Amino acid sequence: MSRRPLRRWAGIRLPWPHTLRARLTAGLVVLLAISCAAVGVAAVVGLNGFLTGRLDQQLYEAGSRYPASLEHQGVGPKPSDNDGDEHGDARKQATGTFGARLVGGVVTNAAVVPSGSTATNRAVPLTAADEKKLAAVPVDGAGHTVCLSPLDDYRVVATRGKDGDVLITGLPLEPVEATVHRLELVAACVFGAALAVTGVAGALWVRWSLRPLSRVAATATRVSELPLASGEVALPPRAPESDPRSEVGRVAGAFNRMLGHVEDALTKRHASEERLRSFAADASHELRTPVASVRGHAELALLHPGPVPPKVTRALERIAAESARMGEMVDEMLLLARLDAGRPLERLPVDLTRLILDAVTDARAAGPDHRWTLELPEEPVTVTGDAHRLQQVLANLLANARLHTPVGTKVTVSLKTDARTAVLAVHDDGPGVPEDVRPGVFERFTRADRRRTEGAGGGAGLGLSIVAAVVEAHGGTVALESRPGATTFTVRLPGAVPADGSDSERADD
Repeated sequence: MSRRPLRRWAGIRLPWPHTLRARLTAGLVVLLAISCAAVGVAAVVGLNGFLTGRLDQQLYEAGSRYPASLEHQGVGPKPSDNDGDEHGDARKQATGTFGARLVGGVVTNAAVVPSGSTATNRAVPLTAADEKKLAAVPVDGAGHTVCLSPLDDYRVVATRGKDGDVLITGLPLEPVEATVHRLELVAACVFGAALAVTGVAGALWVRWSLRPLSRVAATATRVSELPLASGEVALPPRAPESDPRSEVGRVAGAFNRMLGHVEDALTKRHASEERLRSFAADASHELRTPVASVRGHAELALLHPGPVPPKVTRALERIAAESARMGEMVDEMLLLARLDAGRPLERLPVDLTRLILDAVTDARAAGPDHRWTLELPEEPVTVTGDAHRLQQVLANLLANARLHTPVGTKVTVSLKTDARTAVLAVHDDGPGVPEDVRPGVFERFTRADRRRTEGAGGGAGLGLSIVAAVVEAHGGTVALESRPGATTFTVRLPGAVPADGSDSERADD
């Protein structure tokens, strides 16, 4: 299953890095972010616990003196310092100290020491929910957190009074929360800056560490762009190898060894192809003379004025015909060998329109039982190339249409220009090319197992391969589209001079 480029998390589409460098950098930043978050949470929790413990210590030292002073009538100050703690005196109490007295679970008095006051209490109006929270505080002398609607969060301690009542003393948690929030802000700023610096530094470090791998990838890209299918191939310089003890160094070393094996194989293949090409060219060249000699002697024997037995005459005619056929095959093999060797063709202006007219005229004479149709532009179409070889391309395509279609088949030859490219098409409405033959129809010695017409003379299977080789030598392409009732060979040649008119001239047999 392929990895998708985007990931969904909490309904949000998040980009997923594709390159190894980006993934390593992202992983480093993510791990550092997790570590920073863990450190920050631990620091916040630890500080909050420490400050809360200090607050509990203050409550323990303060005891219940302040709420005990509330059980007397009134909450105003007394003139005597000795009596202040017994009658709700707020002196010697920290600002914000909360005191409450409960009798039978009911709050009888509740006050807080206001800021800027030395002896005056401020009564606290409590709601029923607040009284329930105070009544629920365990009387265990330990600190507990409650949230009172008029005072927010408080840390309170509940103890038993001398009269059997419950005395609650509390201090505000606001200083603790402010300190903790300040720590959170500082940690967020520091850790954010650390993540940013680490991300940039990590990206540079990963980039520097993966430079050998980038060179290997660049070398592999250059190799993938080389035409390895044919001809002599010069591989690019090897990728620089780094420390063989590292993973990148081992990859570079293995890649260079693989390139060495590939280069050796390509060199041996090229040498073998050169030997085979040279053999084909030499053999074809050497066979031309004896084949021509055999053909000449057969034709000379047929011209003998004396009486010749019919069987001998028939044998001589067959010798002459097969010699001519063999001579054509030798010429075709020699042409393919020259094209494979990369010998340059003529580069002269060629009037394709005139070549098509001449080729169709010859095909009409050779196959009068077929219906030949021309679709040509009003103005001539000219390309740069070898006129003789292009004439051979047309002759082979028309011969293929004539020999492999039944009598009465309509063959249409059309020519047009498309973006300075000459498009030549040979279309017939015959039975079509067999499906199993189509993939290799332009390969050498390819012949259909089932003939498209009975009684057609067989060839060597080199005609269409010559078409493909000549067209490729001109920088063009040839393609086949075939189905029962419609077969089209399309040749595209670059560098065409577009026709001035858009209308076509149509000529029927």
